[in-house]
Amino acid sequence: MMNRWKPSVTVAAVIAKDFDGVQKFLLVEEETRDGLKLNNPAGHLDPGESPVQGCARETLEETAWHFTPTALVGVYMSRFERAVPGQDEPLDITYLRFAFCGELGAHVAGQALDEGIVRAVWLTADEIRASTAMHRSPLLLTCMEDYLAGKRYPVELLTTDPSVYARKN
Repeated sequence: MMNRWKPSVTVAAVIAKDFDGVQKFLLVEEETRDGLKLNNPAGHLDPGESPVQGCARETLEETAWHFTPTALVGVYMSRFERAVPGQDEPLDITYLRFAFCGELGAHVAGQALDEGIVRAVWLTADEIRASTAMHRSPLLLTCMEDYLAGKRYPVELLTTDPSVYARKN
C-alpha cells in the first residue's frame, strides 16, 4: 500500500507598516541548519486551529506583536529538498502556505520569542529584495510582491469545520 502524500500546512503573516513615509515589512531572523535566515513570521498550523488563528499565534510567538489577519494574500506551494547525512534519500517536504495580511496590534515588550528566533526586524521592500541569499524560503519574496501588487482575498474563502476545534491532542 502506498503512503498518502501530505504536504505540510504553514501560515505566514505579511505585515507592512509606515515609518515616516517609508513602508517596511516585519520579518524574523532565525537560526537554521543553514545559518541565520530571514522569513515572514510563519509556522506550522497546529491541530485544533484555523489558518487565521494559526497565523495570529505564530506572529505573536515569533515577533511579540499581536496580529489580526483580515485578508488572504495567497495560497502557495513549494518543495524543499536537502541531503541527509547517512541516508540515500533526501529530505523532501512540500509546504502549502496560507499567507495573510491584516492589522498589527500591540507589541508585548519583554516577551520571549520562539526557539531559534533571534529577533524581529523591519525591512523595506528593496532591502528584502537585496537579501534573497538570506531568505529561508523563496515564498518570502513572492508573498511580499503579491501583497505589493494588491492581492487580497476575503478570509471567508477559508472554512474551518467545527470538527477541527473538537480535536483532542
